[in-house]
Amino acid sequence: MPDIVKETISLKDGRTIIIETGELARQADGAAVVRIGDTMLLATVVVSKEIKNEKNFFPLTVDYREKYSAGGKIPGGFIKREGRPSDEEILTMRLVDRVLRPTFPEWFKNEIQIMISLLSYDKNVLPDGLAGLAASTALSVAGIPFNGPISEIRIIRLKKKFIINPSLDQLKEADIDLIVGASINSIIMIEGEMKEIKESELLNTIIQAHEEIKPQIEAQIRLSEKLSKKNKFFFEDQEEKIEKSENEFFKKELFSFSYEKIEKIYNDFLEKKTRSIQEKIILNNFKKKFLTEEKIEKEKKEAIIDQFYEEIKKKVTRNLILEKGIRLDGRTNKQIRPIYSVVDYLPGVHGSALFSRGETQSLTTVTLGSSLDANKIDNVVVENQEKFYLHYNFPPFSTGEIRPIRGVSRREVGHGNLAQRALKNIIPDNPYTIRVVSDILESNGSSSMATVCAASLALMDAGISIKNPVSGIAMGLLMEKEKKIIISDIIGEEDHFGDLDFKITGTQYGITACQMDVKKTHGLTYDLLNQILMQALEGRIFILKKMIEVLPKYRKKMKPNAPKIYTFNIPKDFIGSVIGPGGKVIQEIQSYTNTNILIEEKGDFGYIEIVGKDYEKIEKAIDRIKQITFVPELGKVYKAKVKSIKDFGAFVEIAKGVEGLLHISEIRWKRLNRIEEELHIGDIIDVKFMGMDEKNKKMKLSRKVLFPRPGKKND
Repeated sequence: MPDIVKETISLKDGRTIIIETGELARQADGAAVVRIGDTMLLATVVVSKEIKNEKNFFPLTVDYREKYSAGGKIPGGFIKREGRPSDEEILTMRLVDRVLRPTFPEWFKNEIQIMISLLSYDKNVLPDGLAGLAASTALSVAGIPFNGPISEIRIIRLKKKFIINPSLDQLKEADIDLIVGASINSIIMIEGEMKEIKESELLNTIIQAHEEIKPQIEAQIRLSEKLSKKNKFFFEDQEEKIEKSENEFFKKELFSFSYEKIEKIYNDFLEKKTRSIQEKIILNNFKKKFLTEEKIEKEKKEAIIDQFYEEIKKKVTRNLILEKGIRLDGRTNKQIRPIYSVVDYLPGVHGSALFSRGETQSLTTVTLGSSLDANKIDNVVVENQEKFYLHYNFPPFSTGEIRPIRGVSRREVGHGNLAQRALKNIIPDNPYTIRVVSDILESNGSSSMATVCAASLALMDAGISIKNPVSGIAMGLLMEKEKKIIISDIIGEEDHFGDLDFKITGTQYGITACQMDVKKTHGLTYDLLNQILMQALEGRIFILKKMIEVLPKYRKKMKPNAPKIYTFNIPKDFIGSVIGPGGKVIQEIQSYTNTNILIEEKGDFGYIEIVGKDYEKIEKAIDRIKQITFVPELGKVYKAKVKSIKDFGAFVEIAKGVEGLLHISEIRWKRLNRIEEELHIGDIIDVKFMGMDEKNKKMKLSRKVLFPRPGKKND
């Protein structure tokens, strides 16, 4: 029998989370199962015992997959097995990676692969908020050195109450949806969306989340203590594998050779491209002077020198900001880079905007479509059709690089998702499917926030009546001992060499989304978080004002080339009549009016969506459908055309294609011998709809009730 070790975490709402190890995946270096309700995740960890990579790269791989069997489903499509990860799975991988990566010691460079699988899904508990707990538990029981344990939770606010590990249905009604990752002492990662909330509300949510995380960390400590004698690896400090004398020689010589030169370049406030060229010249000159070995030996030493050079650049950057208050582009800590915006930049699209902030530039387009263009999501957890979605592209030329393009990167998925969440709650109810695409044409930090600003302008340019425009800003933080400096609108080096990257988006009324990652797992207090949020608010409003100067409000009219959509409902019983046998009727209408017509049954009604570019032709399609689905209204008077005459009455048309019998007794109050005494074919008369005959289900029409009834004769 397997030796199973368990710990239980009690939640305030009465539910429990069980973490256990010892039963599954025992060949892995660490394995853990996390369960709440019927949602179960398995996390495994395998670590290489040797260092195979370059020193300046930490090879951590996090993989998260949802087994279709977990939700009682079979994969769709031709190939009936799980394939490449969905965007939702990639986003969960990023959530776990971002909270774990800062917790490993700098000297640790062994390759680690963490695999997380959703084995069972309970619709009352979303699994993504448990993935971090599962991964950290597996690491803890493996005995791998990291500054953990950590944990992540999903916290929402629903009707002013906080809920941990919510269901999908609860998520839809929440005004705050946040995933928070933390150690026992500090917040490490934040990601979420909100409905225009205040900074104080966000901070309070983060504090509540941290309090819920602490018991999960304590449970992991208890679990690992029970296994401390079983799973314990010894990893050599990588520094021991390098000859220290040679290491110290290169470090000392490179520092002496380059520090002042780099500092001078940085004090000149050069553009990113020029600064990068100057940095490479200094590095190459050093290598020419000190590297004379054969190729293989030379490549090994180059890797060491490159790492040391990055450390020197980091030291110069941090010293300039912390000691002298000087940033690489000459700004103060609160100053925003120059902003330049243009709307209606691309004449052939439905909406467009070019937004530049410093050396970061986004060209964003909006395309409008019908419900057929909705983004269909069908995975284990979610079955949905997104009618608003955003795609983010980060081509290599945006940073002056050459690299192969192999599909959409995880980073592009993550940045696009953040921008989409920032905007989704300000999109009004409308019949359109809206696709936003941001192409980053130039990048020096905060490209996802440039996407948010550009997308807001492009939506307004397209005539979408968004509630309020949204701006975004990326905040940074540098900490050294007791000194802390918060910087607004960070550039690439400030992100890379800083201690925090906090992206915040919102309208003038409140925050709509945020994403935070830290490089240090200590020192970030709640008070410091509040200071960052308040400084971000100041910068965010400044950017918003610059955007409004370009386009104060959404356009009242859409572009001439944008599709026009008209929607209405018909009784469900008429769906077949509109479609016709083999689709004949609807195809004829579409061909005649040059429109696309979609019909969907929703409850007791048929939902009709007519898409076209010409309002007059759309109106013709509407008229034709309304003729087919015409239902007379009891007591209403209709203009009717006499179509034919019989001995017993006249058949009249009260709507196109809708005929009824006007009986001879209902034409006048007087007795008629022949219909022609009153009516002739082609006459237009008024008739009143009196209801349906229950026996033969035919209309009862009357003309005589519209005339005064003759008085009775005296006796």
